[in-house]
Amino acid sequence: MKPATIEAWVWLLIYGGLLLACLGWFVARIDPGLGWVLGAVGGVALVAGVLLIVVRSRMGP
Repeated sequence: MKPATIEAWVWLLIYGGLLLACLGWFVARIDPGLGWVLGAVGGVALVAGVLLIVVRSRMGP
């Protein structure tokens, strides 16, 4: 993959994961099951974005 593509995925996963995690936190008050699912998916996306930062830092220019 090109570095620019990885950088785009990093931003998408980090911000999308944060958005889903926050949405899950608010939804959990009404529907705890759905809230946990949204929070978990958001957390996984956030971790994937952070891992892609590590991958990008180890790539050449």
